[in-house]
Amino acid sequence: MESTTSEIAMDAAPFFRVYKDGRIERLVGTEIVSPGLDPKTNVESKDVVYSQETGQSVRLYIPKNVSSTQKLPLLVYFHGGGFCIETAFSPTYHNYLNSFVAEANVVCVSVDYRRAPEHPLPAAYDDSWDALKWVASHFGGNGPEEWLNCYVDFDKVYFSGDSAGANIVHHMAIKIGKEKLAGVNLVGIVLVHPYFWGKEPVGDEIKDPDVRAKIEGLWRLASPTTIGSDDPWINPIDNQSLASLGCTSVLVCVAAKDMLRYRGWYYFEKLKESGFGGEVEMMEAQGEDHVFHLINPTCESAVAKLKKVAAFMSQDKA
Repeated sequence: MESTTSEIAMDAAPFFRVYKDGRIERLVGTEIVSPGLDPKTNVESKDVVYSQETGQSVRLYIPKNVSSTQKLPLLVYFHGGGFCIETAFSPTYHNYLNSFVAEANVVCVSVDYRRAPEHPLPAAYDDSWDALKWVASHFGGNGPEEWLNCYVDFDKVYFSGDSAGANIVHHMAIKIGKEKLAGVNLVGIVLVHPYFWGKEPVGDEIKDPDVRAKIEGLWRLASPTTIGSDDPWINPIDNQSLASLGCTSVLVCVAAKDMLRYRGWYYFEKLKESGFGGEVEMMEAQGEDHVFHLINPTCESAVAKLKKVAAFMSQDKA
């Protein structure tokens, strides 16, 4: 008789499988690369613990030619993976952020957070906020990490993330809008293929009830106590005041073949209608699918997207 330890409760291959004993088998995003100097981009990185309580770390990136006499904008990045897979230390994100930091000439903090199902939501949101508080502790040059003390212009802070990371970006920006974060001036956010959903389809979003049920099932795996697809964590558009975003500029990126495309457009349209007083931009990649820029970072669309986001961060939005 087959042991319950090998019985599959949810098969989300090629990404992961969850077994009836609660164990998760991650099929992608498990590889880890060490930080250091990247010879291709001349970007240097290192890992630093931001929470002694949870043991979570961030990976920091600086351009090799950085100088303390000229402070640089700061990008805080939140990785994707449905809240269940990937880390800030995988080659996918490490390589992407090396390239981005070199292109945009910024300092970057890439946040690692606890993942579901071992650590169900709101653990990822709590960790992300803890990381931001740790970042903010460096305002004034008295924090525990020299790179942030020396090289960051805290008047020019940006958040970005893809998929679940873009979801986190939205919620962190809302939290800053409501509670503030002393020392941090959040100028703009970039939501890349944001992981939002809802009970009712929007636009030409897929209507197949089986597919929608599967997507809700993945959300319930990450958030077992959720009320469902209209939970404000996954469907913030109809449940929160978008006008309270604590920034002045928003860039939403979608991909034409991505199932989540319509949610990105819906967010963009509702934000413009919300009374949000800042600038809202949209970039759509034709012929591309979800997180294509991470899967094929040298393709024409990925290079164009990287340059667009870098330009978004280089504009004077003060």
